[in-house]
Amino acid sequence: MAATTATMTGDRSEIAFFDVETTVPTRTGQGFALLEFGAILVCPKTLVELHNYSTLICPSNPSLISTLSVRCNGITREAVTTAPSFSDIADTVFDILHGRIWAGHNILRFDCPRIREAFADIGRSPPEPKGTIDSLALLTQKFGRRAGDMKMASLATYFKLGKQTHRSLDDVRMNLEVLKYCATVLFLESSLPETFPENSWVSPNAITRSRRASKSMIDTTDSNGNTPSSSELERIPELTPGNNGMEGNHPILSFVTSSSVVHGNTDPFDMSLLRDEVNTESLERDVSMEENPVSESSEMLSAAATVSEILQLEEVDVPSIKASYVPHPRGGEKMKLLHKNGDFELHCPCLKVRFGLSTKFVDHAGRPRLSFMVDASPSLCRVLDACDKLAMNLFQGSGSESNWRHVVVRHDKYTNYPKVRINIPTLVDGNVAQYATEMYQKEGSGTMQKLVFSKFDPEELEPWLNPGTFLDAYLFLDTYDYQNRAGIRIVAKKLVIHNE
Repeated sequence: MAATTATMTGDRSEIAFFDVETTVPTRTGQGFALLEFGAILVCPKTLVELHNYSTLICPSNPSLISTLSVRCNGITREAVTTAPSFSDIADTVFDILHGRIWAGHNILRFDCPRIREAFADIGRSPPEPKGTIDSLALLTQKFGRRAGDMKMASLATYFKLGKQTHRSLDDVRMNLEVLKYCATVLFLESSLPETFPENSWVSPNAITRSRRASKSMIDTTDSNGNTPSSSELERIPELTPGNNGMEGNHPILSFVTSSSVVHGNTDPFDMSLLRDEVNTESLERDVSMEENPVSESSEMLSAAATVSEILQLEEVDVPSIKASYVPHPRGGEKMKLLHKNGDFELHCPCLKVRFGLSTKFVDHAGRPRLSFMVDASPSLCRVLDACDKLAMNLFQGSGSESNWRHVVVRHDKYTNYPKVRINIPTLVDGNVAQYATEMYQKEGSGTMQKLVFSKFDPEELEPWLNPGTFLDAYLFLDTYDYQNRAGIRIVAKKLVIHNE
């Protein structure tokens, strides 16, 4: 446990930057347990550190500290054996947070809920903030995605601040440093927009944002993080770092304008309109945005090559589905969905095409990424919703800050008409591209004939997937976490198109 000797002021005007470390749930329904709390109170005008506090926390059930949890933050069961319980430190945490502005990276989605859960577990009312600044949403809005996925580790690498330790007080200090660097860069850019021209300071992986006159946003990425083609980009207004101008000379609150992501009840932090926009995850991509040089299609194909059990939708035993992390060929881990501990494919007969072939997005080589949407039957929704829930729960416990995209698309006005997007992967050999999905034509008599395409030509494929067309699909489910977006991608291994 550590704290400075500086005293906390009575007017509670300080900004409380804080971070929590938790256990990582390893099964459905398992919650989080706090393992560490760290906070720094800073002067909102100078960013001078006034007070800091950090402590390990012994959870009520230390067995929740799994090997996955230790890999995430390095906190072992032995490390918390002599640490206080949360009830022991609850008064201190309450005093640090209550009535102050809360700040942190991704705190709206993760840290704030964990604090409220911890107080609820001991039967106490949680502290309430005067306002909340989430630097993940704030920097994505103001700084653009110059650091790629905008995770704290990526931002630290971008500014060469060292490696993120995933320990509370270290992460809080790193968050403060990142904000200072971002504020400085934006100040320089906005003060001399002609000297720092459009995109001059933007990395190849940048994403910048610009508000239209109507104050609406255009989403120029799909749910899988694909890039728009050049024809669509021509219709997007030019975006410049200078558009992210700062107001006033306040080091942190200069970020807080009508387009910042800040929540609270007082005027400087009343950002409800922008919060609605951020919740829709409408993020524009800069024209210089490049995909990951390793084609995602290759990952789809390697997954498809695995020997899998082919299941009819009615054969899927939902309780036997599980999501788990497995070693990734390129290092690290990747989430995988299993049925009875084995790989599986779904055989989905008589799917109706709702929206035909989409060529709106392209890969890193400029080739169209092909997909289409079909109506989702109740049996298909049953399976996909179960997979989605399992994967999302495991994903949210992994520490990733990406936004989860549900695999079944349901709009408020059309909840009875769910849809899903099916992807057609591309196999590339040198400069030659071809469809990796096997495609067949099925006559009314039941006779099937394999479709052979002379080249990769979406215009040649498009008539086969017109809206209203029925087809049988053999699908596998692949997970992704790219450019701050995550979810389940449905990939077609085989399509049998009805010709009736």
